[in-house]
Amino acid sequence: MNTIIVDMKAGIDEAAIAQAGRILQAGGLVAFPTETVYGLGANALDETASGKIYRAKGRPSDNPLIVHIARMEDLYRIAAVVPEKAERLAEKFWPGPLTMIFPKKDCVPYTTTGGLETVAVRMPEHPVALALIKAGGGFVAAPSANSSGRPSPTRAQHVAEDMTGKIEMIIDGGSVGIGVESTIVDMSGDVPMILRPGYINREMLEETIGEVGTDPAISGEDTTARPKAPGMKYRHYAPKADMLIVEGEEARVVSRINELVEKELKEGRMPGIIASEETKDRYVGGIVRSIGSRMDELSISRHLFGVLREFDSQNVSRIYSEAFDTPVMGQAIMNRLLKAAGHQVLEV
Repeated sequence: MNTIIVDMKAGIDEAAIAQAGRILQAGGLVAFPTETVYGLGANALDETASGKIYRAKGRPSDNPLIVHIARMEDLYRIAAVVPEKAERLAEKFWPGPLTMIFPKKDCVPYTTTGGLETVAVRMPEHPVALALIKAGGGFVAAPSANSSGRPSPTRAQHVAEDMTGKIEMIIDGGSVGIGVESTIVDMSGDVPMILRPGYINREMLEETIGEVGTDPAISGEDTTARPKAPGMKYRHYAPKADMLIVEGEEARVVSRINELVEKELKEGRMPGIIASEETKDRYVGGIVRSIGSRMDELSISRHLFGVLREFDSQNVSRIYSEAFDTPVMGQAIMNRLLKAAGHQVLEV
């Protein structure tokens, strides 16, 4: 398959959006930018089209997809029940990096929901994404546009690495703004429950609707239960190299990583180090990459997946990462790091 790459970094190309919409309506796949990461889109109401996403990604078929919409009224066409609290969250955070889970209507195929009776829905903020959704018929199922398990794509180049020859089109909208996937909140129970942390944290949600729970699986190991939201069960965001998170007081973390790196170098291996702007110059060996400043959380989330992919291209022997328990996005950033590391943590 010939994959077309269309440049929209300077703005929306109406003709190309129309072409992409035709691809989606014909059952094809289009990768596109959102404010979080790049998505791999298909017609969410077409069972065969949604199935193509799983094949292109190598994604387990019980891992549900998120349906992207561009108009609030379209939520009621696919969700059987929309609680008043969900409407308040939508008014506050849509368009934006928030996904909500509802009981589904029959028009949403089980291929899209991973066999579940619920559907995950979000309205992205990116203008290219919104234009594409409208052109494609209003309902676009879109997980991240990467091979299953690999670091999520934050640039079109990352999508091309994984998806060239597997999908019809990639829309290049430049680097994304946030860099980690949307917050997912299950609205189908009595108490809204966070299933995946993201840019919109628990405090922001509770300021709008009151009590919000957090699924314990967020901080624990993956289970054998059927996942209700993307990223809950399977190993995600994983680089090729084994990865270890070193957590503790800053000086001890830097010292311990330096010791581990020195050992690797003496044994003829070349490790990678994930550092911050504040600590990058304190490491004495290995390949050091800063993912941003601890004073700018978005700089950390925006660069995380790109750094992991960069280490893949450099074939590092192992990756040592600092922990990033930042005030607002710390849970989201650490959730991705822990999954990338297979929950391997060394406390110092």
